[in-house]
Amino acid sequence: MAADVDKRIPKDESKISPQNEHRAPGSGSRVSRGMWSLLVVAAVPLLAFGIKYYQDAQLVRRHEESARALGAEGLFLFSSLDTDHDLYLSPEEFKPIAEKLTGITPPVDFEEEVTYDPNGETLTVEARMQPLLFDSMTKSKDGFLGVSHSSLSGLRSWKSPSVPSSSFSAGQFRAFLPPKNKVEVGDTWWVIPSELNIFTGYLPNNRYHPPTPKGKEVLIHSLLSMFHPRPFIKSRFAPQGTVACIRASNDFYYDIVFRIHAEFQLNDVPDFPFWFTPGQFTGNIVLSKDASHVRHFHLHVPSDRSLNVDMEWLYGASESSNMEVDIGYLPQLELQSTGPSTPSIITDEEGNIIDRRDGNNEPIQFVFEDIHWASEISQQEAARRLELTLYPFKKVSYLPFSEAFERAEAEKKLVHSILLWGALDDQSCNTLRNSAHLTVLSCSFFKLLYFNERARLHLEKYSFPVEMMVALPNGTIVHHINANFFLDQTAMKPEEEGATFSFSGGFEDPSTSTYIAFLKEGLEKAKEYLVQ
Repeated sequence: MAADVDKRIPKDESKISPQNEHRAPGSGSRVSRGMWSLLVVAAVPLLAFGIKYYQDAQLVRRHEESARALGAEGLFLFSSLDTDHDLYLSPEEFKPIAEKLTGITPPVDFEEEVTYDPNGETLTVEARMQPLLFDSMTKSKDGFLGVSHSSLSGLRSWKSPSVPSSSFSAGQFRAFLPPKNKVEVGDTWWVIPSELNIFTGYLPNNRYHPPTPKGKEVLIHSLLSMFHPRPFIKSRFAPQGTVACIRASNDFYYDIVFRIHAEFQLNDVPDFPFWFTPGQFTGNIVLSKDASHVRHFHLHVPSDRSLNVDMEWLYGASESSNMEVDIGYLPQLELQSTGPSTPSIITDEEGNIIDRRDGNNEPIQFVFEDIHWASEISQQEAARRLELTLYPFKKVSYLPFSEAFERAEAEKKLVHSILLWGALDDQSCNTLRNSAHLTVLSCSFFKLLYFNERARLHLEKYSFPVEMMVALPNGTIVHHINANFFLDQTAMKPEEEGATFSFSGGFEDPSTSTYIAFLKEGLEKAKEYLVQ
């Protein structure tokens, strides 16, 4: 057989030509099986590199074509819908536009609600609360700015948890388990996804009672109802919903860190609506991977900042009524499990009951082993990953006030600064919660760390609660806008006199359009100073 093969090779081909190098074995090539395998292995990385290079080049080309076709504002709008960043809109990504055009929202598919297992384990959760410190409110003392006693009636009467203690089946906490494609430590996912985008806008203010929860919403609603009977598990403003992260894992357990953005309606008719919005709810749960056992559960409103809650109330029942805004400090709002979940009965191998919960509903006593994690990240790193999921602007580094101006002076650039009471990365500041708005602000953000001449110039232009400014490197403010005025502008209808946006050119998010106009006007005003 070997002699037959040799006859098929040309006599003058004593060496392998470039053409023969690519022939398959048995087609006239002298390349051995081992040499052929080596060539294939070497070609695979080169091929992969070539494909990746081609794909990247195509993506850059499509991005440039999109920018030319749509312009900066149009591309921003397109990108807000293009969730996988492939510069194509799938039917699922196009859905917000379809719903806006048709006014029809398809029914949401929720997971089946967890049915109660009478023989499953039970977890006892206790609620603790210290009411809001009224002295921490900035401008809403009695009689100040016309604040009526009835406006704050719901707030004043809320002094303790609605349900001090409650029992849950361990299986209910299955809602916190990660999806099948999120099983690695550090993975994040939406437990309750946000339904807000630049087309839906904000949810209405003139509501008293929350919608009926479904699927995973049921557990979050039940937990928050321990604080107050009217929790809205989906806040009116972005970020909205619940996001979670695997902090630690082993063969049997997860330690899951979560963050919830929800709010309470404290007033009921005949009083006008009063919205109480903590900056965030955060916590963690340690549970078995089949959700049959919960080792630990904790949820709370962080109290390590001087202001941690936003309050807004209407002076009328309609959506167009005037609204008052204030922020304050809530010392404690917390849920804590009293211990690990325990079964109501214990049976032997033959199914005979050998122990049960006593008549006083006291749990069966167990000794639980320590949990040793096979893989974990720190609490701080898990919290950072939650923030990145909720706030895209967190990918931009914060700069100290002085450093920002030093860099601007060296690079001959303007400074865009934001002065606020409250925190930019939670909901204790009501004016910066719209996701489209936050995306527009993808530049450097600054905190006022100490008083100097530049800081003095900023404070001269500052008005409560938030002031957005464009400044020269020497600190001179060339343009500024107050958040309340900004919100008034974005709340106006396009056809109203004084509105800064319209839909004549197509879809346009009011907050995005108004803020871009503000920045452009700041650049124009800066030219006057730069010319001098």
